Amino acid sequence: MSWWGKLLGGAFGFAIGGPLGALLGAALGHNFDRGLSGLDGYISGGGGVDNERLQTAFFTATFSIMGHLAKADGRVSPEEINMARNVMHNMQLSKEQRDIAMNLFNEGKQADFPLDDVLTQFRQECHRRRNLIQMFLEILIATSLADNKLDDAERGLLIYIGGHLGFARPQVEQLINMVGAQQRYAAGGGAHGTKHRAKSLKDAYKILGVSESANKDEIKKAYRRLMNQHHPDKLVSKGLPEEMMKLATEKTQEIKQAYEQIMESRK
Repeated sequence: MSWWGKLLGGAFGFAIGGPLGALLGAALGHNFDRGLSGLDGYISGGGGVDNERLQTAFFTATFSIMGHLAKADGRVSPEEINMARNVMHNMQLSKEQRDIAMNLFNEGKQADFPLDDVLTQFRQECHRRRNLIQMFLEILIATSLADNKLDDAERGLLIYIGGHLGFARPQVEQLINMVGAQQRYAAGGGAHGTKHRAKSLKDAYKILGVSESANKDEIKKAYRRLMNQHHPDKLVSKGLPEEMMKLATEKTQEIKQAYEQIMESRK
């Protein structure tokens, strides 16, 4: 049974404590044991990370911090609420999952939302799984860019969140550029579009994180690294909820299209 099935079925043995557990409990209407530490039950009987627990932590942190980001400029607009709902729709969440996700989103909007505590526990739960943490950041960045703009408050908060999770400011800025390029690339039809091919080629380089003067070996190396980082099956095995696999799949498709367009332009 998946983490979600266990959650709805009342099998809370794997459920997290700490601030993430408190948020999830509030969203579900259950009182989890607030006395549990953030790492209770973290290690499974086999000595590895409890994947169901990590998927629960990822889901909880994603939607609660998404709500916190939406209020970064002081208010949550109807457009930002619709944006969150669209993200949930694109993840193909069930109605029950969407309801819980929106409850978490609303928890994140509260003035007393414990951002630092949530980030600290989430990083501990991820157990140095950097690719998983990067995917988490990319989802938050994509959500913030869904309205095709990123104000100073949102950018500052994304940089703060990234720093708390072990990503230096230049690394977060690079992720913002990459995700923005991915969204423009997808909207314009990517490598297979017929309009603005020169502009899409510039975005293709940004998606791979290389300069237009990079040689073929550098481009190929960047491509292989990004495909490995975003491989859907690998991310799910590391704790990405299966419901979010579609996002990882779309990213690998965009990375592949960008790489193919760059290589085609150099023939």
